[in-house]
Amino acid sequence: MTRSLDPLLTAADAALRTLFTRPRATRPAPAPATPPGQLTQAERREVGALMRVNHVGEICAQALYTAQAAVARDPALRDQLLEAAHEETDHLAWTQQRMDDLGARASLLNPLWYAGAFGFGLVAGRLGDALSLGFVAETERQVEAHLESHLGRIPAADTASLAVVAQMKDDEARHAAQAHSAGARGLPAPARAAMRFAGRVMTTVAHRI
Repeated sequence: MTRSLDPLLTAADAALRTLFTRPRATRPAPAPATPPGQLTQAERREVGALMRVNHVGEICAQALYTAQAAVARDPALRDQLLEAAHEETDHLAWTQQRMDDLGARASLLNPLWYAGAFGFGLVAGRLGDALSLGFVAETERQVEAHLESHLGRIPAADTASLAVVAQMKDDEARHAAQAHSAGARGLPAPARAAMRFAGRVMTTVAHRI
């Protein structure tokens, strides 16, 4: 009975830590190649909004991985998902720090984002380990593309934010490759399109709220 409750307790603990405690990175924030320059107030607001979007993305990543791990059939896959969630905590901490530095706030809708992503993760996990891995691979692919777009929107003077986003992009690409190596099955086109739509809704709303 205790063992059957372990995934539920792990998921509850992860939700509370993600939403209500300050994340702690296990890796230092990526160092910028050159010292950051001065930003205008408009640039600070825009980059702050972009980092808020990225912070929400990491909130969702925590929820997705935790939910998928809770219903994974293969213990090795469960450990892989939990390890990925642990690494995403670094991203959560880095984006939080950049928001603080820029005077930006986190999204007011973080509990809603977490709940929605957790639901997606449960559904993906219930489809079987191969499709669950496929969901991870597709999610990371779309996040990588999203981060690539941010690299083109962040001012060149903000080398600190650029370093963080570049490292996040590299990590997401590695997570996708790991999922493929572990046997990820490609998702059908409608599922990929639905994920892109959900991502657009999240990024548009989180940019403002």
